[in-house]
Amino acid sequence: MTLQAPIRVLVVDDSAVVRQILTEILSRDIGIEVVGAASDPLIARDKIKQLNPDVITLDVEMPRMDGLAFLENLMRLRPTPVVMISSLTERGADTTLQALALGAVDFVSKPKLDVARGLEGYAEEIVAKVKIAAKARVQALTRSAPKQTLGPAAPVTRPAFRTTDRLIAIGASAGGTEALRVVLEMMPADAPAVVLTQHLPASFSTAFAERLDRHSAMSVREATDGEAILPGHAYLPPGGKHLRIIRDGARWRCRIDDGDPVNRHKPAVDVLFRSVAQNAAGNAVGAILTGMGDDGARGLLEMREAGAPTLVQDEATSVVWGMPGAAFKLGAAQEVVPLERVAERLLALSGQGK
Repeated sequence: MTLQAPIRVLVVDDSAVVRQILTEILSRDIGIEVVGAASDPLIARDKIKQLNPDVITLDVEMPRMDGLAFLENLMRLRPTPVVMISSLTERGADTTLQALALGAVDFVSKPKLDVARGLEGYAEEIVAKVKIAAKARVQALTRSAPKQTLGPAAPVTRPAFRTTDRLIAIGASAGGTEALRVVLEMMPADAPAVVLTQHLPASFSTAFAERLDRHSAMSVREATDGEAILPGHAYLPPGGKHLRIIRDGARWRCRIDDGDPVNRHKPAVDVLFRSVAQNAAGNAVGAILTGMGDDGARGLLEMREAGAPTLVQDEATSVVWGMPGAAFKLGAAQEVVPLERVAERLLALSGQGK
């Protein structure tokens, strides 16, 4: 039996304490070898050439060069899986979403206070995300990602759609912030209502909803409990809560659920999909995009069994084919579709797409 070579990791952070703690956390796993650490991007640049790491953990705010500028250069010239270590602040949320747009695979939230103890609390997540990142598909950046303050850089051709009472439900995780942007960017203003669940820390949801809203002809918003679900609108769960749909006479409404995590996630895709299966059945369409783990697979199967058309993003265009792959293996997906065709197929399966 051939032993698999350990994942070679370079830790980049301006804090000596954080570099030490991350090195200790990662080194405890026999499948990971920390080959070096760097206190700023210029040192990191030299160490990347010298050490050829499989994965880089990267802080955002560092001396001599901004972490985002470094990430953009890296993804343009030497695409390498990157896990961002970002602060749980509103500014940190905007910056992290920009990093994901530039090609970072995933991120881990760095606590604002008591960083040492806080990072230890995230040890399992840090190790898991580094291992997933090592298998992720990263592509060379061919354009600058849109700045957070701007809308789409160019007009997007969107399929025509006539409003119906259909409902589209989408779940995603690692790689999903950008995948959802691509899908919603291609949706027309009169598309069926869309309900979404993306695995994100609670403090990221507002910035994420605002980012999607800027890139879509639809109105994208954080859902409020009891609000009516309307065509031309997309709804995200507010931070750290599940989103479900309920039937209220002839219409659907959002239900914000502060229950326990499901599949270790809150919000969880399975919670959303099961509510869609129960309350919308064949009037809904379900999709799982790129993501780690298997959240949503069973819920998508319940949607299919209830009569809803279903699809998953294909492996070639997924950053991580965990959630879509799990749904496919479970028999939950009727179609496997590349990312650039997901919006088109969702509209077609809703009955009115062209």
